[in-house]
Amino acid sequence: MRIPSWLDSCSSTAATALQSTKKPPIPSDDTSSSDSPSSTSRDTACTSTTSSLHSNLSVQTHPSVPSLQKLPSRGTTYVVSQHCLASLNPHPSHPLTCLAIHGDLLYAASSHHITVYDRRSCTHLRSFGSQRSSSGSTKALAFCNGKVFTTHQDSKIRVWKLLEDKGYQMVTALPTVNDRLRRFLLPKNYVAVRRHRKQLWIQHADAVTGLAVNNNIIYSVSWDKSMKIWRACDLRCVESVKAHEDAVNAVVVSKDGTVYTGSADKRIRVWSKQDGEKRHSLIATLEKHKSAINALALNEEGSVLFSGACDRSILVWEREHSANHMVVSGALRGHEKAILCLINVRDLLLSGSADRTVRIWKQGVQESYCCVAVLMGHQKPVKSLAAVTESEASEPNSDVSVFSGSLDGEIRVWRVSLKEDVDATSTTLPVGTDDRRR
Repeated sequence: MRIPSWLDSCSSTAATALQSTKKPPIPSDDTSSSDSPSSTSRDTACTSTTSSLHSNLSVQTHPSVPSLQKLPSRGTTYVVSQHCLASLNPHPSHPLTCLAIHGDLLYAASSHHITVYDRRSCTHLRSFGSQRSSSGSTKALAFCNGKVFTTHQDSKIRVWKLLEDKGYQMVTALPTVNDRLRRFLLPKNYVAVRRHRKQLWIQHADAVTGLAVNNNIIYSVSWDKSMKIWRACDLRCVESVKAHEDAVNAVVVSKDGTVYTGSADKRIRVWSKQDGEKRHSLIATLEKHKSAINALALNEEGSVLFSGACDRSILVWEREHSANHMVVSGALRGHEKAILCLINVRDLLLSGSADRTVRIWKQGVQESYCCVAVLMGHQKPVKSLAAVTESEASEPNSDVSVFSGSLDGEIRVWRVSLKEDVDATSTTLPVGTDDRRR
């Protein structure tokens, strides 16, 4: 199956844009199922996939933002294959809230449980998590200095270490007891979090929704509108910033230390620590979205930022040559409901949505993108994604393992392959196959 590299894929018809709220509710979904395209007939598969990849352009949530999906007269052709290899259900009664890959391990969070799989064989290895269900759902996972960091609904960041018997033990919760003891006596260390309530500035006051790690520095964001910065070496909180006017839902950091936060206030804010300064300062505010921002992703160089929101569009921001921040260059349209998660792997962007699909976008020449695959089959919104490339960086072809988690507790394991076929003269659409091992 072959697909032109600049395939025009865009927004579907008439879906009402979701409104921004302080804590965006988990998008509801209908009860109808969505099955993977059949591979039994080439003609049948092409027909069913066409409706997914070629959507109607008539409804655009950002009419002033140009689409980056182009169809040049000439371009490289790709052979695309996608296979669903397995379906995992670590805790079927709990929504899957977070996925993360570390080495050959896949970490899946549902409720206060974290399940560890061998990502290659999909074998269950072990489970760990808070002993108390009152900790709430796990919101984010990150790794630093051989430890696992998890964030929770109860405003805590928990730190875990791997034991010799391959189990996990909680080391501490942030802020640590020592950090709190150092500060609790001085009134200046307290801030108002609600009416008639104060607490230490090193503590989050609401669910911690995101984590990012760079150069042994950990960044956390929360529904309490703040961003806190922690040193990995001693787990101390060194800085707290009021980042937004509403709940903060996402954070990413580039290799040069520039931090991007996305919020329910519809804004992306850019933070950096200038030379000689002790604190991060706001250097730019990016405003184009019409509703709450749910997800952010950066390309490997940190020169392109992707943002997904409840308005169903993915905005692409590129760094200006004369500035240290981003300007919007265009939009990627195709999802029918809110964008819930984004992840970038090499020149591929993966997006998960409340419409129960995963779209894979490939970057090309002239700042163009194309939707090369739509992964279907989830019965509930896709809340989290993880992906890892299986091919060498020098290879022109892409072979990617994709893990998608939905709110019904299911993890789907996919293998997506893109191969250049420059000599191709015919054009067909990708055929999806379903080879799941249950």
